[in-house]
Formats: sequence, C-alpha cells, structure tokens
Amino acid sequence: MISGKQRLLAGLLAAGMALSAAACKGDDAGSGGGGAKTYTIGIANFLLSGPYFSGMDAAIAAQAKTKGNVKTVSTDAGGDAAKLAANVEDLLSKNVDAIIISGGPLESAPAALNAIKAAGKPVVLVDRKFAVGEYTSWIGPDNEAIGKQDGQFLAQKLTAGGKVAIIKGGPADNSIGLARTNGLKSVLGKDSRFTLVEAPDFGNWGSDGGLTVMEGLLAKHPDLVAVFCENDAMCLGAQRAIASANKTAQIVLAGVDGQAEALKAIQDGTNYVVTGLNSPNQIGKLALDRTVEVLGGAKVEKDTVVPSPQITKETAAQYMNA
Repeated sequence: MISGKQRLLAGLLAAGMALSAAACKGDDAGSGGGGAKTYTIGIANFLLSGPYFSGMDAAIAAQAKTKGNVKTVSTDAGGDAAKLAANVEDLLSKNVDAIIISGGPLESAPAALNAIKAAGKPVVLVDRKFAVGEYTSWIGPDNEAIGKQDGQFLAQKLTAGGKVAIIKGGPADNSIGLARTNGLKSVLGKDSRFTLVEAPDFGNWGSDGGLTVMEGLLAKHPDLVAVFCENDAMCLGAQRAIASANKTAQIVLAGVDGQAEALKAIQDGTNYVVTGLNSPNQIGKLALDRTVEVLGGAKVEKDTVVPSPQITKETAAQYMNA
C-alpha cells in the first residue's frame, strides 16, 4: 500500500512537472514559437521611386517572410537625406533590432549612422557603401569590374573601333557611377581604336533622362558606334532615342544592373548587346540573411562583394528565368 507520505511526494512531483511544462511553453510562445527569437528589422530606403531600389526593398521583405520569425518595417526618404535620418530615428523609437540602409545615390549619411551607433544596434548597408561612418556589414557589387567587363565586350565586338558615348547618372561625385565609368575607361580609354565622349548632362538614372541626354548626343555626334550607360534604365531611354533617329543598326548599347526590360532587349537580339548583373533581388536576400546572422551573434564579413556576371544574348534567358 502507498503511504500518505508517498502520496504527498508524488503529488509534489506532478505539480512541479506541470509548472515546468507551462514555463517552457510560455518561453516558446514569447519568442516566436519553437524557441526561435523574433526579430524586427527596419529598412531605411533613401529612394524608392526607381525600380532597382523598390526591387531591393521588396526582396528584403520577401526574404524575411521565409524566416518565420522576422518581420520588417520599411521607410522611404524620397531622396531627402534629412528625411532618411528622421526615418532612422523613428525606426529606433520603435525598438527595431537592426537596420538595413539602402542608400541609393546617397554618398554618406552620418546622422543616420551616428543615431544607430548610439542606440547600439547593428546596421547593414546594401549596394551603396557610404564614404564615411561606421557600419556592421556591407553587401554590394564591384562596380568598376562591371564597367570594365562592358568595355571588354565592346572592344571585342567593335573591331573597327569608333566613337563611344557615356551617359552618367549623376551627381558628379556619385561613387557608384564613377566606378562604372572608370571601369569602362580603363579598357576603351587605353585603346587607340576608340574615342570616348561623355554627355555633358546627367540622365538622372531614369529612362526619360537617358532619352533626353541621348537626343543631345546624337545632335552633336551622329557618328557614334556605341553608348555606355551607368545603369540599364538610362540605356533603355537612349535606345528609344536611337530608334527615333533611325540609327539602331549603327549604335549598340551597354548597361549595368540586369533590369528585366534590358534583359529582354538583349535576349531579343536588339542593339542592346550587354549588361552586367547587379541584382537587387540577390543583394536584398543576402542582406536580410546577413542581418539575421548578426543578430544571432555570428561573426560576419565586414564587406561582401556580390559577383556581377556579364549578360549577353547567349546568357540572357537564364537570368530572366532567375
């Protein structure tokens, strides 16, 4: 027979086990289920009006959804540096765990970075690496390498040489644009077969801007054989201007980014012949993963260069499918 003392001991053990189970269940529920901690990551976008930057923002948010324990809060500064800093302060006031900054054409954001540092939060930069300020990690392309490989392609394709125009996005001190153009110049600028002509005006990274700048170039340089643009959007606009001037058979185009419309033009065998991949989808996914790794305590690379393969008619289909 079981004594009263034994029954009391059994009851205490059962109660203890029940309390322990309840506590464990409570811990799991409070950290997103399954024991995984829940994170909120802020995305501070300098500019969302361009397809590249909106694509980056969407890729980061989509990758967060695959995690199951990560949510994102996105902001748009509309191209205003002061607004970006204010957006960062607002994200910090919401107690986000980390911030991803997509700087676009912004060269530096000291107020934003200083605020994040003061809050003791990690910050991951995508595409743009700021000229000054502290950051946890950066993920982006080697822009000079992309310009260089475009130059190499044109040098091989245009064996007779000729006059090549350069359409820049602006502003004058834009490090990404400068790197791309300098890459091209490192090849064609040293080749006696070619003469380089820089457009006097900026295309402002858009299709309409590329069209307007191209119209001005054609008026002064009707003998062009090629055009290099610091991004695909401007080249797509330039392509329209070239078609309107009935010079499609004369002038080929080379761009940067791997924008879907550019890939389609390349695949279709138009006079858009080459671009270099700078995928916002790929970079955005990597940035979200990197941020989660940092939050989990992992030691990560300070700077990660994402490969930028050359895309021609022979390879365009595989990147369109991707």
